[in-house]
Amino acid sequence: MTWDLLLAGGEPFDVAVAGGRIAAVGGTLPRDARTIVDVGGQLVTPGLIDMHTHVGPGYWGISPDPIAWYSGVTTWVDAGSAGAYTMGGLRDVVARSDVRVAALLNISAVGLAGRTGESRNLDNCDVSLAVDTVQAHRELVRGIKVRIDRDTVGPHGVEPLRRGLAVADRCGLPVMVHIGTAPPSLDEVLALLRPGDIVTHCSSGIAAPLGPAIKAAVARDVRLDIGHGSGGFAFDVLERQLDEGIIPDTVSTDLHCRSLYGPVFDLPTTMAKLLAVGLALPDVLAMATTRPAEILGLPGGTLTPGAPADLAVFDVRDEEHDVVDAHRQVRRAPVRLVNTATYVAGRLLAPRLPAAPPPWVPLTEAQRAALDRRQHDLREMLAAPLVGADGLAEQFPRTSEKEC
Repeated sequence: MTWDLLLAGGEPFDVAVAGGRIAAVGGTLPRDARTIVDVGGQLVTPGLIDMHTHVGPGYWGISPDPIAWYSGVTTWVDAGSAGAYTMGGLRDVVARSDVRVAALLNISAVGLAGRTGESRNLDNCDVSLAVDTVQAHRELVRGIKVRIDRDTVGPHGVEPLRRGLAVADRCGLPVMVHIGTAPPSLDEVLALLRPGDIVTHCSSGIAAPLGPAIKAAVARDVRLDIGHGSGGFAFDVLERQLDEGIIPDTVSTDLHCRSLYGPVFDLPTTMAKLLAVGLALPDVLAMATTRPAEILGLPGGTLTPGAPADLAVFDVRDEEHDVVDAHRQVRRAPVRLVNTATYVAGRLLAPRLPAAPPPWVPLTEAQRAALDRRQHDLREMLAAPLVGADGLAEQFPRTSEKEC
């Protein structure tokens, strides 16, 4: 048969695509495709799955497509931007996005309309309403999200988590719990989690999940997710965890309007931070592909024939470079992952220009200057004629006078 697309010469093998799915993989596949792309010397991976992002409506949300095309992330899991009252807004995002979007429903019906405090009024944490919302959007909702920190829950401690777990029990879903500033204590939170539930910000410098409680949670198969964000990742905490044999299951960005411009930037940059502390590239790739797919039951995450043709191509450059955590600690990554192409269902994602940051995002002078410089450079590049006379063809030749 003639395939729709063939990625040829990449590592670990050629990948053929037909009908939006992976049709074949192999060392040297027949060059029989409508489109053949030479990716020689580059790494071909399943499209990356970012298990903690914010692309839904509200304070934190960003548009995924302008980041996906240059980062290789084909599946964006919105982690609690939408609650029961705002699920319609997230569905609008899904409808207009080129990437795949899955959701973790916020136990608070108001979702993340504001910066924090969504569970301070327990009336918002309505178990029956949340169950009904999951059932109405079953193909979209893959879990329940609960933020547990002092600002979010106020005097209610772990009660929002108890309600989130009740929804998850009734719907057969995992809970992702955000950990942060106590109270409630981290031990109280961890003690409630079931096998298959997820702790995001698992290497937080604020929550500092170290010691017996986190080890006991891991022993009963509670999953650990990086969830970098603006304040959820610290190199020194992760290094201590690794020394104690605690290894995160998944790497995610918690990418939102306040982390997009730093310290997170994107998922390949976050992956490089795990390489910087000594994790191997194959393991880090699994943390951003197969593992989140398995944990949340998502399509993709694999190069197996029959799977969706969500693909990312990377130039793995042997370039040591500095990477920074949420607390400005710096480590040295051994390689740079540079995305050169991203495909969703076999379709190449086209470049998209990013929107300006919303006015409520705090930016340093350096960040503002860098954004101004980027805008200037883009304007200069796009305003210049694409080619000169020698790069053009005469599309409509003039008729000679004799023919007139």
